[in-house]
Amino acid sequence: MKKTTMKNIAELNLSLIIISSAAIFARFIELDPTVITFWRSGIAFLVIGGYLFIKKNSFKISNKKDNLLLLVSSLLFALHWVTYFYALQISSVAIGMLSLFTFPVITAFIEPFYFKKKFNKRHLALAIVVVTGLYIMTPEINIENNNTKGIIAGVVSGVFFSLRNLTMKSNSAKYESTLLMFYQFLFITITFIPFVFIANPNKTLEFLPSILVLGIFTTAIGHTLFVKSLKNFNVSTASIIASSQPVFGIIMGFIFLSEVPNMNTIIGGGVIISTVFIESYMTNKEM
Repeated sequence: MKKTTMKNIAELNLSLIIISSAAIFARFIELDPTVITFWRSGIAFLVIGGYLFIKKNSFKISNKKDNLLLLVSSLLFALHWVTYFYALQISSVAIGMLSLFTFPVITAFIEPFYFKKKFNKRHLALAIVVVTGLYIMTPEINIENNNTKGIIAGVVSGVFFSLRNLTMKSNSAKYESTLLMFYQFLFITITFIPFVFIANPNKTLEFLPSILVLGIFTTAIGHTLFVKSLKNFNVSTASIIASSQPVFGIIMGFIFLSEVPNMNTIIGGGVIISTVFIESYMTNKEM
């Protein structure tokens, strides 16, 4: 039993390390975020589609409402990717990832309005803590500053990601996660086709090996392994473990890009990540 638990934890952490590597590729690949998003989703769509075909899984989505929700969630997911890549490209791995990781508290804050549930005052307090963390991270309140732009884009990306996850919630209970990801990547690929024609083909070819690794390894394999691993944990435990993503990303940023976060980023990021632990602990206590 203990060996099985350790194996499950190891699998989840491996998936998080793989997913975190997307931040490194976003910094390294010198292409517009829309172009990166097209190739990332297109390659992942082909890989997962091939997997579903070989496994002879059904590609059917039952009704129009489910299709509409899937389309909306896909567009939100696309906007999340573009704003996230933009945040990473203009600031740093640390700032981009830590700003994005406001999404657990954003989700907790907006979920009651989304599903018309009773609002929890604790989430307002946590939202204030998150804003405090962002304030500490921000070197100066100046829209011309790239780090400030990165923080704003990262938080906006977190909002899109939260809305995408909430929109996906009803479909997640009805369909296999792999099938939903297949259609999400398909919709995203189709949405961003026009942007490919504004890209320099030679520059795209220059970064093709990195794009392939991003699409196959980081996206298709990483996210599939993550979804598989989640079945072995409750939501609270998974949220706590998943909050290690920025740590993995920052370590990789240091190793591969020589990016060293300053003290304000470390302290502010620590404040933001602490809210994930607090919310996960309190949710687990209430269950």
